[in-house]
Amino acid sequence: MELERPLPQPITPEAKPYWEGLREQKLMLPRCRACRRAFFYPRVICPHCHAADIEWFQSSGRGRLYSFEIGYQSFNKAFKVKPPFVLAMVELDEGPRMMSNLIGIEPDPKKIRCDMPVEVVFEKQTDEITLPFFRPAGGTR
Repeated sequence: MELERPLPQPITPEAKPYWEGLREQKLMLPRCRACRRAFFYPRVICPHCHAADIEWFQSSGRGRLYSFEIGYQSFNKAFKVKPPFVLAMVELDEGPRMMSNLIGIEPDPKKIRCDMPVEVVFEKQTDEITLPFFRPAGGTR
């Protein structure tokens, strides 16, 4: 099976719950126990208050499209995803923003709008790596 994209190398211990959650089709996020704010990407110190007391929780996987770009070509031969594709910055309901791809919608700027509701979908790449993508959310919120 040929992969469409190079796989991340999840080697940092602070990100282990994130990658394990994805394998179980759960979007896990770190949250500071001191200030109660969630954040992304995983790290050992809260980026908001600098406390080192971090816990993990399951995100709803829902959010809004914060920003997007339509890619019409790939500059890396390792990416086999056929253009055009949608690069997305999603603001999760829990607060953090994360980069991903927006799928399940035509890559047309007339059909995609910032602030549209989105939800996570999981795509298994290998037995070890599952990636989170986002699609327009069904129904109104």
